[in-house]
Amino acid sequence: MPKTDELQETAVIYTDGACSGNPGPGGWGVYFKWGDHEKELYGAEKVTTNNRMELTAAIMALESLKRPMKVDLFTDSSYVRNGILSWIAGWKRNGWKNAKKEPVKNADLWRRLDQAAAEHDVEWHWVRGHSGDPGNERADRLAVKGRDEAAGAAGRARR
Repeated sequence: MPKTDELQETAVIYTDGACSGNPGPGGWGVYFKWGDHEKELYGAEKVTTNNRMELTAAIMALESLKRPMKVDLFTDSSYVRNGILSWIAGWKRNGWKNAKKEPVKNADLWRRLDQAAAEHDVEWHWVRGHSGDPGNERADRLAVKGRDEAAGAAGRARR
C-alpha cells in the first residue's frame, strides 16, 4: 500500500447489496464522490445471497479506482465491516477456515476484497441502512435496480 501522505484525494464511497430471497436474484450498488466527481456503478446476479452482493459492492468499488487513494468506505453491512476489520486475519491464519474449522463462506470474495483493499488506504465505516443517509440511500437504489433487473431476467428466462 502506498504511504498515506502520497495520496492526495479522498474518495467517499457508499456500497450496498440487495437480494430477493436468500438465495435469489440480487444486485449491488456503489456511489462514489471524490473532488468534483461523482460516479455510480451497479450490477446483478440471477442467483446469489445478500452477503455476496454486499461484498461484491465493496470489491467493485475498490477495484474500479484507477490509482491508489485514501478511501472512506461506508457500508450498512456489519458482515462486511466486521469481516474485513476483525475476522479476515484469523481466517487467513487458519487457512480460510472459521472458528469451527469449516471453510469460510464466500472465501472467494473475501480474498478478492482483501486484495482490492490492500491497494488503498481504506477507512471502513458502518452506517445504519434505510436511515436517510443520502449516500447509503443512493447506493441502495442502485443495488435494488440491479436486483430488479436480475429478477426480470430470471423471470424472462423461466418463460
